[in-house]
Amino acid sequence: QVQLVESGGGLVQAGGSLRLSCTASVRTFNDYAMGWFRQAPGKGREFVAAISWSGTSTYYADSVKGRFTISRDRAKNTVYLQMNSLKPEDTAVYYCAAAKGLTMVGVTTTSRYDNWGQGTQVTVSS
Repeated sequence: QVQLVESGGGLVQAGGSLRLSCTASVRTFNDYAMGWFRQAPGKGREFVAAISWSGTSTYYADSVKGRFTISRDRAKNTVYLQMNSLKPEDTAVYYCAAAKGLTMVGVTTTSRYDNWGQGTQVTVSS
């Protein structure tokens, strides 16, 4: 079982930036692809970004491409989501997730992930 703890959420004005962090309490962090999802009030959980175990492959939702960047620090067991040019529609609870295995197949779907963090709120004011 992997425990994931997110941090870095908060309130920001439109056009601003935030960096989310997610630290995993697992010895074998490098065995996992990592993803970020978000859920706005009254909506389902949607894919935001994912990164391979090695950090060499990344995927993004079209809605965040060019604005958000996912990265990982394997030495710190941490994955980051740098969010720039934030928009009010980015307002949501953001969740970090871990997917066991080296493949990136299915990383845009919630079912691919075995472990989830508790979420961190991001609010973008207009």
